[in-house]
Amino acid sequence: MEQLTNVFIEINSFLWGPVMLIFLLGTGVWLTFQLRFIQVRSLGQGFKQTFAPLFKKEKTEGIHSFKALATSISAQVGTGNLAGVATAIAAGGPGAIFWMWISSFFGMATIFAEAVLAQLYKVKKGDQVHGGPAYYIRDGLGSKWLAGFFAIAIIIALGFVGNMVQSNAITTAMNEAMGSSSTTINLGLGVAVAFFIGLILFGGITRISSFAGNVVPVMALLYIIGSLIIMVNFWDQVLPTLQLIVQAAISPEAAGGGVLGATIKEAIRYGIARGLFSNEAGMGSTPHAHAIANVKRPSHQGLVAMVGVFIDTVIICTLTAMVILTTDAHQTDLQGSAITQEGFARGLGEFGIPFIAICLLFFAFTTILGWAYFGEVNVKFLFGEKGVPLYRGIVLIFIVAGSLVQVDFVWQMADTFNALMVLPNLIAILALTKIIKKTWQQDQLD
Repeated sequence: MEQLTNVFIEINSFLWGPVMLIFLLGTGVWLTFQLRFIQVRSLGQGFKQTFAPLFKKEKTEGIHSFKALATSISAQVGTGNLAGVATAIAAGGPGAIFWMWISSFFGMATIFAEAVLAQLYKVKKGDQVHGGPAYYIRDGLGSKWLAGFFAIAIIIALGFVGNMVQSNAITTAMNEAMGSSSTTINLGLGVAVAFFIGLILFGGITRISSFAGNVVPVMALLYIIGSLIIMVNFWDQVLPTLQLIVQAAISPEAAGGGVLGATIKEAIRYGIARGLFSNEAGMGSTPHAHAIANVKRPSHQGLVAMVGVFIDTVIICTLTAMVILTTDAHQTDLQGSAITQEGFARGLGEFGIPFIAICLLFFAFTTILGWAYFGEVNVKFLFGEKGVPLYRGIVLIFIVAGSLVQVDFVWQMADTFNALMVLPNLIAILALTKIIKKTWQQDQLD
């Protein structure tokens, strides 16, 4: 296992090198200027578009914006917000959080573009609506082979490997909460998660979106409240911690980041990589959720998609980072979600560990549902409905397997396949920029 982990580390050092980071951030910068800083000028409109349907008495046909966003956030808010932030700080120092902010700012423009394209090129078969990068790569870009490559990559990256990450995080958190660990316990946890996932997954997107719409707002609110309580308890460390994040992003040694062996290069790499894993902007995953929304204009769902990145990274990831850094939990020898649990234990006392274990359980559980669905859309794209039952069965097997493997190996493998998803998706977005821009301009006039 250690040798395999080292292999993936070498692969990722290339895949997530300067070219990828420039490509990823560059796409966000390009779209930001093309759309005239839409994430600044229209974020408020996005919030209105997101939550307005909740206060309307008339029933919306199909799935409205909020439920589509809840499905998207169910996939976005997961271990990336807890374990991902912790591993970013451990590997890249406190400065990684600054680069996570930068990636999220430009990522809002990228995810707007993804959602617009998903709406433009979605297809309807009977009562089912499907859309995502494979569809806009094939029908918009006109490349069947690149669409197929993306579809295969996302099935492996999220449906299989990604869900191993989520299952692994659940197991780690539960072991920490129970104070014990064994193969039997881990296997039991994996089987239990797979069983309940299967009950919802086999109900299709309607059941998934309904579950997400009810659970996601509650779990996010509870996590935010718990984090804010710690901020109040450690109020004198809040401003110094914010200063540390900015200083470490520019000069790790001067900010004390050198204690962790972090360099600016590592801060950028891990900040952007973990930021992407968390908010998924540019990855090509959330467009599958935004495609199913019943909206009057494609740009309306694009604005809603930006709200998802804001909630995921600017709010939840930042709160996680503040909890870890203000409590000095990052100075321990722990890994992954255990670092976050330590921060909450220091901030909330004995209640901290079970609190974060429960939060992570729900975060990871809903992410598994979202990612499993995203992979399923691409299975249908490649093989039609006949491939779905087998796919769902394999997903459940990977969930169980994820509860038994080492965390370093899973994270490294996830980074590799995430990169393979990003490349074809960004190529399509850049090639279709004119269509995105024209759609936004037209929707503003209507």
